Amino acid sequence: MGILAGPRQGSRIDGSLRRLPRIALIVMLAGVLTGGSTTFAHGATPATAATSQTPRAPTPSLSWNARVLAPVVAKARPDHRAKAVMTVQPVAPLAGGPTILLVLSQRTVNGQEWTRLLLPIRPNGTSGWVPSDYLRFRKNTVRIVVDTGSLTTYVYRSNKLVITAKDAVGAVGTPTPHGHFAIAEKVLGPPKGFLGPVIMPTTGYSRVLNEYAGGNGRFALHGTSVPSSIGRRSSHGCIRHGNADILRISRLVSPGTPILIRP
Repeated sequence: MGILAGPRQGSRIDGSLRRLPRIALIVMLAGVLTGGSTTFAHGATPATAATSQTPRAPTPSLSWNARVLAPVVAKARPDHRAKAVMTVQPVAPLAGGPTILLVLSQRTVNGQEWTRLLLPIRPNGTSGWVPSDYLRFRKNTVRIVVDTGSLTTYVYRSNKLVITAKDAVGAVGTPTPHGHFAIAEKVLGPPKGFLGPVIMPTTGYSRVLNEYAGGNGRFALHGTSVPSSIGRRSSHGCIRHGNADILRISRLVSPGTPILIRP
């Protein structure tokens, strides 16, 4: 399935039925009620300036983002001869903003520095190595934890809990995947739209659905026009919040913010 480019990042998506499927092509919708490998810990603040410090693996208090500056092939190993994992483009496919990915580690091989990134492809948790010259780095201090058992989302900044919000997660037959992910993009929707005022596609995909509504089974954090669904297992895998809560969360996070989804 081809990926359609959407509006520029920060723009507002038209609420008409004609344009809403642009979101569905990327994000697995979680709004339809159904009856009722790398460890990391911290996420992104969008305005943090790049520093000369060396990016490292994420910790509970700090992680690093990498903005992709030009098209580059991510490799299975830090070696130009290694198998290609995917080509990473500098422009994100839905919102049209910069591609910003979570840094997992760095390594210098034969005098060249490589960075391992969490990639937004199947299977979940896939990573790839990119020459660091193609990247611009930023420090991040925010992370998200989604507890599917208690139907609660927690947002931490500098390892301090700053937001607690009830959510809705995947139904029994279409569960929200557990594991480590990251925010991939941030898209503004119509305030009264089905997916709420903010949709944040992740790097993760459903483990039971290969596609949904013409999309590719990718799940997101977003708001809802059905607030009564909060506190239920009622989605196709997305993590749904009340609109006020998704706005609060979106003000703290940006692409590259790490997400832990746990039972």
